[in-house]
Amino acid sequence: MDTKNVNTFGIHFIIRSAKSQKSKLASVYARISVNGRRAEISLKRKVSPDQWSDLKGRAKGRSEEVVKLNIQIDRMRTLIAEAYHALVEKGKVVSVEAIKNSIAGKDDSLMSLCSLMEYHNSECADNLAQGTMKNYYTTQRYVKSFLKSCYNGDIALSELTYKFIIDFERYLQRFEPLDHHKKMANNGVMKHMERLRKMVNLAARFDWIDKDPFSKYKLHFDKIERGYLTQEELNKIQLKDLYVERLQSVKDMFIFCCYTGLAYVDMMNLTEANVIKGIDGGYWLNTQRQKTDTVVKVPLLPHALALIEKYQAHPKASNERRLFPVISNQRMNGYLKEIADICGIKKNLTFHLARHTFATTITLSNGVPIESVSSMLGHTSIRTTQIYAKVVEGKLSKDMLDLKNKMQMT
Repeated sequence: MDTKNVNTFGIHFIIRSAKSQKSKLASVYARISVNGRRAEISLKRKVSPDQWSDLKGRAKGRSEEVVKLNIQIDRMRTLIAEAYHALVEKGKVVSVEAIKNSIAGKDDSLMSLCSLMEYHNSECADNLAQGTMKNYYTTQRYVKSFLKSCYNGDIALSELTYKFIIDFERYLQRFEPLDHHKKMANNGVMKHMERLRKMVNLAARFDWIDKDPFSKYKLHFDKIERGYLTQEELNKIQLKDLYVERLQSVKDMFIFCCYTGLAYVDMMNLTEANVIKGIDGGYWLNTQRQKTDTVVKVPLLPHALALIEKYQAHPKASNERRLFPVISNQRMNGYLKEIADICGIKKNLTFHLARHTFATTITLSNGVPIESVSSMLGHTSIRTTQIYAKVVEGKLSKDMLDLKNKMQMT
């Protein structure tokens, strides 16, 4: 056996007390030994000496902090061992310096912004709705574009600053799309900033960053009025006979959501099991919002119930065991624009407008208490529902102004 090619290799974890007597905590280090030479890597974590086992090289106890520290120790041990074996397998010179350099890119404390986004999106893909994840992927593309133009493609989390956050916001505000789309409005910019902040918050929870660069940053959304159909506009669509089957189906599903308040994805997920007898003996919808996992219970109004009965024998809906035939949201919105033209509706008719119409024209304008509307919409906060209440107040103000003008004319 050729002993010249055999390396001595060891990993041990130690603590070192601070020179200052003010601190009673000790810093934790990983000590690497290769062929008699040693090097240490700081874990950037502290522990009380009373909670440390020199023999095991681990923290003692079952507190949350101790458990988190031991998990980080195990991860660092794995990273060091993997780096050592990779150098051996590739036939490279094995040294403590080579091992430190190898794990530098894998150490959580040196994690980059791009790797954080990848980690967040892979971890959250199973927990967040598909539409929500689509938005996170879009934010990720904008961040990568910004990094490519200003930071050579990536940046370490430790280098994130308040200035970086402000520069990214300005980048979004000035971004010129190459296609036909308009420049991003303020609220669009804020949604990207909000998603980036959530990803950075994840790094803070894992102690991958020492300081939150968003701590002094304030999101500033513009107040907007939610579009909705008036009763007259809703009647126009509802009473219009459409002789093209695809348009008629889309119209029916849109009207159904105007009378139930469901979002597109929640309506598409409906089956017979979601229609139940309520406490009043009438039929109710009992479902769950995909976006928030909130349980939603809505008493079925006659118009909505009639549409459910209409599609009971629909072959496509029956084959898929759904209440309505499945159609993509994109195609649905395209067909709604055709329907708007046919009915002479000048508003931008999108499927989500049905939900807004339920909140305003169908419920709040007819005196349904805002708490009940909030529950039927599946809102997790009544403040979200209050946006619609302001719209109704605006409508009441206009109606009273019209009445005032009529009275002055007589």
